Amino acid sequence: MTRIVSVAPVVPERRHEQAEITAMLLDLVAGEHPLAPDRRALMERLHRNCGVRARHLALPLERYAELDGFTGANDAFLEVGVQLGTRAVREALERVGLAPEDVDVVLSTTVTGVAAPSLEARMVAPLGLRPDVKRIPVFGLGCVAGAAGVARLHDHLVGHPDDVAVLLSVELCSLTVQRDDASTANLVASGLFGDGAAAVVLLGERRAAALGLPGPQVVTSRSRFYPDTADVMGWDVGGSGFRIVLSKSVADVVEDHLADDLKGFLAAADLDRADVARWVAHPGGPKVLEAVQRTLELPAGALRHSWESLAATGNLSSSSVLHVLAATLADPPPPAGSHGVLLAMGPGFCAELVLLRWDERAVRATAGAGAGTTAGAGAGAGAA
Repeated sequence: MTRIVSVAPVVPERRHEQAEITAMLLDLVAGEHPLAPDRRALMERLHRNCGVRARHLALPLERYAELDGFTGANDAFLEVGVQLGTRAVREALERVGLAPEDVDVVLSTTVTGVAAPSLEARMVAPLGLRPDVKRIPVFGLGCVAGAAGVARLHDHLVGHPDDVAVLLSVELCSLTVQRDDASTANLVASGLFGDGAAAVVLLGERRAAALGLPGPQVVTSRSRFYPDTADVMGWDVGGSGFRIVLSKSVADVVEDHLADDLKGFLAAADLDRADVARWVAHPGGPKVLEAVQRTLELPAGALRHSWESLAATGNLSSSSVLHVLAATLADPPPPAGSHGVLLAMGPGFCAELVLLRWDERAVRATAGAGAGTTAGAGAGAGAA
C-alpha cells in the first residue's frame, strides 16, 4: 500500500486578526460605491460568525487596494505561490531525509491563480528536482483537491511501487476577493477563505518498505460526483478575475448524500463508522462541519482539528484538509489496525473519500520517536 510519510503545512508570515481584515475589506469590496449600511452590517456579521479568528495573507493589507485587477492579482499569485510552494516541498522532504532528486512525480493543485508554466514547473530548478520528474498540474477541483490529490497519487503508486510522490497544494484565496461586489457570496468568501499551502510525501509500497519510514497507509479511495449541482460552488471567470459562486446548499448536499456515500465506501472494505478512529475532514465552514458531524453521527471532538484549522487560518481550499491531516498525524497514533477517513467536497459538486490505515510499523515507529516525522509536520504548522 501507499504510505504517507510526511506532511508540511505552511502559511504566509503575515497574520491578522479577523476584525482587522474585515475593516480593510469593507472598503475594498465596495469599490467606488460605499456599501449601504445594511450590507456593511451583514458583512461584519458574516465575518464574525464564520468560525475564523485569524488568517494569514499573501500580501500586506495595504497592497490589496493597489492590485491592478486580475493581472496584478495573478502576478502576486505567481510570486508568492512559488515561494510558499517551494518552502512546503522542501520542508516535507527534509523531514524524512529525502532529497529533491529522489522525487519521481509531483502533483500540484490550485484554484486561486493561473500559471503556464504551472507552479511545480517553476519550482523544478529552485528545488533541484530531476529533469525527468513527472508533473501533474491540476486546476479546478477546488476544496476537494487535497483529498483527491492523495487519492490520485495513490493510484499512481499502486502501479509504481518504487516511486516517491509529492502532492503540492497552493491556495492564495485572498487574491480572488472581488472589488465592487456586494453579493452575499463575495461577502461570505471574503471572511471565510485564507492563504496557505501544503506538501505531502507519499511512497510506493516497495519504496516505503526499503526506507522503513512510518506513517499511515492509503488503502483505497472513492470519488463521488453529484449531477445537477454545478451551481453550488465554483468560479465565474471574467475580466476582474475569479468571482465566487457559493450556494447556501453546500450543507444540504452533505446532509443528502454523505452518510450513504460513506456507508457504501466503508462497506466495500468490510468496515463501518464504528471502525473509524480518525476523521480528517476539510473545514469548509461552520455549517458544513456541523452537517458532517450531524449526518455521520460523529462523537464529540471527532472533528476537533478541522474546527481548530478553520479558526486559526480560515478555509484554505485544497490545502485545508492537508493542514488537518498534519495535525491529526501529530496526535498519538491510534492502535495498530485502526482506520481513518480523509474527506473533502468541492466544485462539481463532488466528494472524495480516502481510507487510511495505521499498521504496526506506523504505530510503533511513531510512538517510539515521539510522534516521528509526521508529527513534526503538525508541530511545524504552528511555527509556519
